[in-house]
Amino acid sequence: MSERIHATYLIETPYPVERAAEVMAGEQSSGTFTRLANETDELRANHGATVERIERLDCVETPSLPVRPIKGSDMPRYQRAHVTLSWPIANLGPSLPNLLSTVAGNLFELKEFSALKLLDLTLPASFAAAYPGPQYGITGTRELTGLERRPLIGTIIKPSVGLSPAQTAEVVEQLVEGGIDFIKDDELQANGPHNPLEARVDAVMPIINAHAERTGRKVMYAFNITDDLDAMLRHHDYVAAAGGTCAMVALNSVGLTGVTHLRRHCRLALHGHRAGWGIYSRSPHIGMSFIAYQKLWRLAGVDHIHVNGLANKFSEADDSVIASARTCLMPMFAPPTPGCEVMPVFSSGQTARQAVDTYQALGSTDLIFCAGGGIMAHPGGIASGVKSLRQAWDAAVQGVTLEAYAAEHRELAQALETFQ
Repeated sequence: MSERIHATYLIETPYPVERAAEVMAGEQSSGTFTRLANETDELRANHGATVERIERLDCVETPSLPVRPIKGSDMPRYQRAHVTLSWPIANLGPSLPNLLSTVAGNLFELKEFSALKLLDLTLPASFAAAYPGPQYGITGTRELTGLERRPLIGTIIKPSVGLSPAQTAEVVEQLVEGGIDFIKDDELQANGPHNPLEARVDAVMPIINAHAERTGRKVMYAFNITDDLDAMLRHHDYVAAAGGTCAMVALNSVGLTGVTHLRRHCRLALHGHRAGWGIYSRSPHIGMSFIAYQKLWRLAGVDHIHVNGLANKFSEADDSVIASARTCLMPMFAPPTPGCEVMPVFSSGQTARQAVDTYQALGSTDLIFCAGGGIMAHPGGIASGVKSLRQAWDAAVQGVTLEAYAAEHRELAQALETFQ
């Protein structure tokens, strides 16, 4: 049997579900609004999308999204269902941009649907053969940072914008001396005239390199190289030449083709920031789940990807955050095809207080735990902020409550008093 791509959706429709699913399949493969003379049965059999499964869910009285009224029906009901479609790989080949057009293209605009969301993707092994996937992933990131088991404790340079290269370096020096494992630029700080990328690298990397020479452990700094393609490649090379180990890109801004091209050129760990993710995720009625989304970027080649954090400042619920992190740690393909697992990045309002809950829910320390205020605003200073997070994660792994562990660890006790 030829390889096939499978995609599962949540749909809502005032039409018969079977009819609506066939419209999806036709629109995203060989069909149009009417049968054509050269659309033979053989062509449809070889290239048409197939409705593999329909699972009816609940029925609602009002549409979740605006929908064109149905002629002759004053008060239709709206049926929800899970629908799985499949396509032959022959339609597009193992191409990520064309995959996106196929599974997440015009179907969102079809008049038959008052809700439609891509929930999951299952891809044939030919995609793994065509795309490089992560270069470092979890194991390589641990090797680059010299950390074998515990989470990477990280932070974000703040203020987001406005600091000069010299001011950025001052913050980095405090963080490095304080024992941080990972530092990243904010997604808004890339190559602006007040803090050009090359000047920032020149200011920051001597500090990181000197610390590595003294301690034998290099702090990973994710320089934000998001830009036009030529500039990204140039800035990647500049970071690598300076001894850097990581570059960050805003995935939605750069696109699948940009990230793939960068990955094929890359010698650094690629840190994927999902800025703009809410466009796809915030509505339960349209867009894309993170389960599907992260598979695209893993194939494109990121080594880390943001998943938000527990009790975050955004709208995402905790169970969604954990589900996102879990899917990053799961293989994408059946053995012996490489699984291309990536390291989830927790951030957004994180402090020592979330460590135990995060570990209990995820069951893994293969993650980057980024805290801004949770480190910088610690009453004992940056070094104490870093220690408090390490202590919180030690408590989590040992199965001890934060309060009990804090009784003998001053930095954690101060964090729990400060961050309520």
